[in-house]
Amino acid sequence: MDFRELRGRADELGFTPRQPVRWLAPRELARTAVKVGLAAVFAGYADKREVQGALEAGLLRAPLADPGAEEIWIDFAADLGDGFEATASVAAALGADRLAVEGPGSLPRGALLVLGGDQVYPVASATAYEDRMKGPYRAALPSAADQPLMVALPGNHDWYDGLTAFLRMFAQESAIGGWQTRQTRSYFAVRLPQRWWLVGLDSQLGSYVDDPQRRYFETHLSPLLCPGDSVIVCSAEPTWVRSDERPDAFDSLHWFDRTLVRTRFDRNTRTREEAGAAVRLWLTGDKHHYARYAERLPDDVAGTDDLPPDPRRRQMVTCGLGGAYLSSTHRLPKALPLPPAASRMRTRDRPPTDFALAQHTYPDAAESRALARGIAEPWSRFWLPRRNPGFAVLAGAVQTVLVLLTSGVFALAEGRHTPVGALRSAGPDDLLGLVCASAALFVLPFVIGWWRGLLRERRPRAPSGPVVAVLFQAAVAAAALAVAVAIARSVPSSWNGLVFLAILLVVAAVIGAVLGSQCFALWVLWTNRGPVAEWQMSGQSMDDHKGFLRMRLAGDGTLTLYPLALDRTCRDWEVEGVEDPEGAWRRPVPGTAPTGRLIEEPVVIAPHVRRPDLTRPCPDPER
Repeated sequence: MDFRELRGRADELGFTPRQPVRWLAPRELARTAVKVGLAAVFAGYADKREVQGALEAGLLRAPLADPGAEEIWIDFAADLGDGFEATASVAAALGADRLAVEGPGSLPRGALLVLGGDQVYPVASATAYEDRMKGPYRAALPSAADQPLMVALPGNHDWYDGLTAFLRMFAQESAIGGWQTRQTRSYFAVRLPQRWWLVGLDSQLGSYVDDPQRRYFETHLSPLLCPGDSVIVCSAEPTWVRSDERPDAFDSLHWFDRTLVRTRFDRNTRTREEAGAAVRLWLTGDKHHYARYAERLPDDVAGTDDLPPDPRRRQMVTCGLGGAYLSSTHRLPKALPLPPAASRMRTRDRPPTDFALAQHTYPDAAESRALARGIAEPWSRFWLPRRNPGFAVLAGAVQTVLVLLTSGVFALAEGRHTPVGALRSAGPDDLLGLVCASAALFVLPFVIGWWRGLLRERRPRAPSGPVVAVLFQAAVAAAALAVAVAIARSVPSSWNGLVFLAILLVVAAVIGAVLGSQCFALWVLWTNRGPVAEWQMSGQSMDDHKGFLRMRLAGDGTLTLYPLALDRTCRDWEVEGVEDPEGAWRRPVPGTAPTGRLIEEPVVIAPHVRRPDLTRPCPDPER
């Protein structure tokens, strides 16, 4: 059955399947803007992370299928709670006992599932979590004998209600289907086998590390690290990518690395000493694509962009393919010096560590550019007014008002008492003038942006938003008025003025909806930076091209990353009965078993090497 039939059986499923969020629909834009504003105020005056300091919290342990096992499989998914078909497809792949993968054959389900942020869209609420996240994941894995552990980080969308719904969902040690939650705060530390650790940081809308969170890691992580230990750090956003535009964006993560991983605070002497541990993998979502940055080693050839595989390299991975719209990759910086020289952080690594973008991204740069153009291609199913009908309605309404105002000005210029009379008496010169004015107003924003770019950066750039809004709207209004003049010259003069005015308004609304949306789409496509550039992909709400990261921590301490892509989400569903202690219910399952493919060859990360000069005993009594 398809999505509509499935949605009609919501009572049987226990949740309501949802459509993907239409991010450029006026209602969603307004609602999200209000929530963002409220969240910013809340973050400044009532930091809920401070309240969490009163909650009990401890170190988590990853479950092992066999107490004597020497390896563990870990799954990472982020940005998942959007449309049902995308979210449920990824959840089904995560919940399968073994996932068929082109190349390796099949990979077992992770004993630990890490959710990297933005578990719900567009804003957090109890109902949104039930419908967009918990329902699909409970259906994907109703029960499991091994009870895999689920840990979650809050992203910015989870924070839009002040983290209330997030804490109720993930911090009460309850089960979500076969997955079991154990964390009691919005951050965590998990002990892994083979002297590895998994850390989840709550950055609260890009803020600093709060004091209760700092004390938690000073208690449950830093003093337990031994020389040679390796750490995986999960954060809610890839601040390293933004460091080229915001030099201080990476400071919090770098501070955590220097202060709580590489050094240890001794509460007795109030001093710090070298711990001998190291972050080997930075892991995040937020950007809905797959991209990996690899550390440059001293023996690398200078000037080369693609670095050969080497287990010694530290890796920075973004994998936000869990269910939300696909993001572009063609604007990612090729190299990142971290922390950047312009950072205001006083105690930082000097010289900075260089990281280079790996060759394989998902989507790749060429496909990313092609997909981005879909927002402005009328023949594409992702064309802006087709994918966001509400935006077209708003554009048509705005243009109708503007045409009425413009026709009034035109009547005054022609010396007529009514706009209808002015349009009927307009000559060929008036019609030509309106067409030329519309063309000039449409081209002018691009010319302004082109010249500003050449003067400031020696490359074309998009003009500012207010300039584009005013000129594009005026251009569309002039075009609609030109069409009205052409119609007025061709209809008999005996037609009633009110009938002609009604025709004028309909023409203005249709032209405004189509041409106004197209002008906006072209401007979005022209813009290559800032939040407007993100609208190229968010405005299309693509529900294909999903995936997640599966990791294997082997008995020899090596960590292998398997970046998996699900090129197409499931659109054919079946419903089957389930019985559990809570009663009988029905769950949706994919019509065909999910399969994945590798985005790139598995990436091997070696454990941190213990230095010979760090010979002091390990402070952890269990080792």
